Amino acid sequence: MGVAAGVVVVIALGLVAWFTPLLSVRTVHVQGLAAVPEQQVLDALQVPEGLSMMRLDTDALAERVSRLPKVRSVRVQREFPSTVQVTVVERTPVLYFDSPDGTHLLDCDSVEFAIEPPGPGVPKLITDHPGGSDSVTKAAVAVMAAMPIPLRDQLGVGAVVARSVSDIALELRDGRTVLWGGTADSTRKAAVVGPLLSQPGKVFDVSSPNLVTVK
Repeated sequence: MGVAAGVVVVIALGLVAWFTPLLSVRTVHVQGLAAVPEQQVLDALQVPEGLSMMRLDTDALAERVSRLPKVRSVRVQREFPSTVQVTVVERTPVLYFDSPDGTHLLDCDSVEFAIEPPGPGVPKLITDHPGGSDSVTKAAVAVMAAMPIPLRDQLGVGAVVARSVSDIALELRDGRTVLWGGTADSTRKAAVVGPLLSQPGKVFDVSSPNLVTVK
């Protein structure tokens, strides 16, 4: 009888939480935003007013927010008794290219996520057929994405010239050039290029990271 009574109580509490305002959503907290307006995220979430936390479909909410062009990933969590926590990771540009319709921004996944000015410090991509689905563009993006952000800042890359997937060069803002080659061994190349640039020269070739040269 005691077990049965306990089961009844649990079921009753579950029904109360499911169908009554006792555990309804009262607060939506969004974090991780810089470029995306918070109201845009709230509009995409479409959390029904007074909905029970127990009936909240967090996957559906996250999927709606993920459709925003500048959102790379999003996580929606319940924080009982009444808060929905939304954590957004925005897309940030690693390269841009000019097009007749404006300046296209590319993130580390080679996604064209915005047509707008790139902001300071973002290198320009120079290649024959720039675009998120272009293999040469993807290779150039992969090279930039392989570099730690402090190294990108140290190098001061002004432009990435990609003639093919295996012929990528970094044009630095101080006039020097780094011949990177292809995407292979990018981690090793990133490790050697910083110390190499401390030497005098104009062209620094790290395309073969075990045999670098300076001219």
